[in-house]
Amino acid sequence: MDYFSEGLSRAVALLLALDPETFSAVWATAGVTALSLAVSLLLGLPLGFGLGYFRFRGRRAARLFVDWMLSLPTVVIGLIVYALLTTRGVLGEWGLLFTVPGMAIGLTILGLPIIISMTATAVESTDSRLTETVLSLGADRWQLLAATLSEARFAMALAAASAFGRIVSEVGIAMMVGGNIKWHTRTITTAIALETGRGEFAQGIALGIVLMLVALVVNLLVHLLRGAAGGAGGGGTSA
Repeated sequence: MDYFSEGLSRAVALLLALDPETFSAVWATAGVTALSLAVSLLLGLPLGFGLGYFRFRGRRAARLFVDWMLSLPTVVIGLIVYALLTTRGVLGEWGLLFTVPGMAIGLTILGLPIIISMTATAVESTDSRLTETVLSLGADRWQLLAATLSEARFAMALAAASAFGRIVSEVGIAMMVGGNIKWHTRTITTAIALETGRGEFAQGIALGIVLMLVALVVNLLVHLLRGAAGGAGGGGTSA
């Protein structure tokens, strides 16, 4: 275990010294995660709300497709996006392969079905008495929609947190589409895989510490959101 303790001490030193190579992976991860999560939320929240709120022909097939996307292996997503972005692909002329925006496309495909599915489930799970109460008070369709949206807000925030955790920890898509280019598209997860394979445990452990801290923050946020949702639900029941 000497190599591990030595690597841990060196990892702490790298973090305290704000090592440029170590933190370049951190900034690349932050950039691609922010971009892909923003697009996932922008598209996923309205789509998920519509899927859970409205009744339309083909709704069951749409829900089945979203659930299928949830179980799609990440390596397959990476392969599809790579094929689209390569010079011989449909989007090859955009020059997005081995770039942060290119990685964001793949990670958006990963996070989008999570947000859609969890948002739809949250909307479907709203108290059925809400509709009756709001309508009995003379609300119109838009006010009913706003009330449903407010009721599901905690679960929708939970969906965002879950998607963030999945996106920030992904390695396969980032490796395949980003190319793991140093100072450019090397993320925390791809750097950990590379440095560990090379025997550079210090940098791998340093980045692992950062990723564990991020995971801790995300899990704390999820617990807080669940507690808030439970408190709001309990308050509504007692009233």
